[in-house]
Amino acid sequence: MMSEDEKFMAAAVREADKAAAKGEIPVGCVIVVDGKIIGRGHNLRESKNDPCAHAEVVALRKAGARTRSWRLIDATVYVSCEPCAMCAGALVLSRVKRVVFGCKDPKAGALESLFLIGRDQRLNHQFEVMGGVLEKECRARLSGFFKKARSGL
Repeated sequence: MMSEDEKFMAAAVREADKAAAKGEIPVGCVIVVDGKIIGRGHNLRESKNDPCAHAEVVALRKAGARTRSWRLIDATVYVSCEPCAMCAGALVLSRVKRVVFGCKDPKAGALESLFLIGRDQRLNHQFEVMGGVLEKECRARLSGFFKKARSGL
C-alpha cells in the first residue's frame, strides 16, 4: 500500500509525464492541502517561452488562484525533482509548510544538493524538506529524457 507521500508524488510524476509528452523536461508538481490537490503543474518553459514556467511556479500560481491567496501556509508541495533556487525561493515566499521531492538535482538543486534554501534561518520562512520519495521513478524519467536528447532522437 502506498503512503500518502507516495500517492501524491505519483500525481506529480503524472504531471512530469505530461511535460515529457510536450517535449519539456519531465518535472511535475502538485500542491496539497488537507489531502486534496489544490494546484498542479509541469514544466512549460519551451511551450510558453517562459524561463519561469517551472512545474513548481505553474502549480503555485494555480494554487494561489484557487485559494485566492499567495499564502499557502498549510500546503505540502510534491515535486518530482529537487527544486532549483528560483523555485525554492518561490516556495519560501508562498509560506508552504513542507516540500517533498523525488530525486536530487546535483547541478541545480537548492533544497539539499547545492543550497539549503528551505532551511536557511536567515530567511523569513522555513519549511520541512523530505527527499527521495519515488526517487527511482522520478530519476528514470529525467535520465530517459536527457539520454534521448543527447542521442538526437
